[in-house]
Amino acid sequence: MDRKLLIAANWKMNPVPDGAFEQDSPYKTHSAVDVYVFPTFLDLPASIESKIITGAQFGRAEETGAFTGDVSMQMIKEAGCIAVLCGHSDRRAFHGESNEDVAAQAIAALEAGLHPIVCFGETEEERDSGKAENVIKAQLKPLPTESDIILAYEPIWAISRGDPNKPAATSEDAQEMHAFIRSQLPEDKRESTRILYGGSMKSENAQELLTQPDIDGGLVGGASLKPDDFRKIVETAIKLTTNN
Repeated sequence: MDRKLLIAANWKMNPVPDGAFEQDSPYKTHSAVDVYVFPTFLDLPASIESKIITGAQFGRAEETGAFTGDVSMQMIKEAGCIAVLCGHSDRRAFHGESNEDVAAQAIAALEAGLHPIVCFGETEEERDSGKAENVIKAQLKPLPTESDIILAYEPIWAISRGDPNKPAATSEDAQEMHAFIRSQLPEDKRESTRILYGGSMKSENAQELLTQPDIDGGLVGGASLKPDDFRKIVETAIKLTTNN
């Protein structure tokens, strides 16, 4: 089965890149490749108004309640978003989100009519100690299996977060883990589920990553804040799709 490539821009807690909402924006979707953008909550309205396919970086599983600073999945949907990130490594690290929390978010997103992009991955310590596959299994286990969700594999050991000394994952590393992840999915979902790579995709490595059989796009962080770099990633995805 051919899975449509998806390039997702996660702007995290950063200003909107120059020209992002203009007519020739590299962040607009393409007939051959899906492009989603995840701005800050404050920038959601402008992104939606500019006809960019927009998602939220986080949504709470509960519908209402005394959760200061949070928003529900239904609120995100009503604002005009079509997708939401669940369990990004930043949220797991800085907000203590558990595998069960992330699964609850994904279920709430589906119930609200959103496309959840569920993020997960192993740390450097877990990888070096040979626990990576068990960690991934534990992260996947509580997720709903009856509905279509998008997965985003984040090898935390390969995410730079501004550190140039971080080891980079090779395309072979990424493909090996993506193939393992796919093997863990329910049989009726294996061929249709899109698995994005979230380990520092850049314009320089996009082609070698996107040509791997089990990599269906990228969750792009730092490079998504540079319009020219992001445009190159999207153009690479388009070229690979239209040449097949």
